[in-house]
Amino acid sequence: MDKIRLGIIGFGGMGQAHATNLLAGKVPRCELVAACDAVEANLKKFPQLRGFATPEALFAAKCVDAVLIATPHFAHTSLGIAALEAGLHVLVEKPISVHRADAERLIAAHTNKKQVFAAMFNQRTDPYYQAIRELVRGGELGAVRRVNWTITNWFRTGAYYGMGGWRATWKGEGGGVLLNQCPHNLDLFQWIFGMPIRATGFCTFGRYHDIEVEDDVTAYFEFAGGAHATFITSTGEAPGTNRLEIAAERGRLVYEDDKISYTRNEVPMSEFSRTSPEAFGRPATQLVPVPAEGHGGQHNAILENFTAAILDGATLVSPAQEGIHSVELANAVLLSAWTGKAVDLPLDGAVYERALLQKIATSKPKAKPTVQAVADLSKSVV
Repeated sequence: MDKIRLGIIGFGGMGQAHATNLLAGKVPRCELVAACDAVEANLKKFPQLRGFATPEALFAAKCVDAVLIATPHFAHTSLGIAALEAGLHVLVEKPISVHRADAERLIAAHTNKKQVFAAMFNQRTDPYYQAIRELVRGGELGAVRRVNWTITNWFRTGAYYGMGGWRATWKGEGGGVLLNQCPHNLDLFQWIFGMPIRATGFCTFGRYHDIEVEDDVTAYFEFAGGAHATFITSTGEAPGTNRLEIAAERGRLVYEDDKISYTRNEVPMSEFSRTSPEAFGRPATQLVPVPAEGHGGQHNAILENFTAAILDGATLVSPAQEGIHSVELANAVLLSAWTGKAVDLPLDGAVYERALLQKIATSKPKAKPTVQAVADLSKSVV
């Protein structure tokens, strides 16, 4: 093949945004040929594409080599499994599943390793986060001791949550800010620092909005090496903040307002503490420039990498298997908030699934879903 034929399953706002970019030729060697959605009006917006009302009809048509799944969250698992079983290459929007047990089921379905299976973690293409990851993983910062990430610029209005009955409900979405807005940040968190061994969550549900899920979160993570981290997020704060601060042996790094500030210790802080005769001494420091500019190719770059993996065997930027980590972090924080106890990681997916099903049993959609398929596809979890 010299190009792939792509179909999009889930043709709402996100699916149509991808379609616009693909049809404009922004992803070389990837030809969008089909779209699938239960709402016919969505399909009619792009008459040049073959439209399908069901995924089964799309699979049966044999007109695509790969699919991008951009449906509401609960459907990611069942549709991802179905697409893999149909022999297709699969790219799943975030999160890959709502909870760890479902993510495990989805990953287990990827038995044919010739099929490319990726996740839409587009923030991994951002040069700022790539530079920070290299400083941490490459050892320049030394051992990380503390991380604080305040990411509260996910402001959403009441009108946003009223756009569909599935939004901000346990049954329709499976969670709030942690499952909808923050999968990217949680993915970056583990991509940069690795997975913690314990999580404690403090969540408020409907603090700023008339919703049943979390819209304000403070999480505390503990790592095997003794490092600890706080992760604070909300959809109710304006103007909000996006500030990442790392305290490490070799210095302090701050990322905020598209600027990385790295203050480097000339002597690692613990070594200086052990060896200095000065009671109030501090290591000498210097500012070290960290070059980074722009925010990378984002969604189109992930699609381009997905295409290259299929056609050329390129290494994936965001393998779907790694998507379980952000799901697990979100689940652990919620489970801790529900139980009032710290949660050890790896998380027991069955324990969280049972707790979520209890929430789903009393979930109350705000209105009839805008996409009828949401209710049907949610049955795979309920």
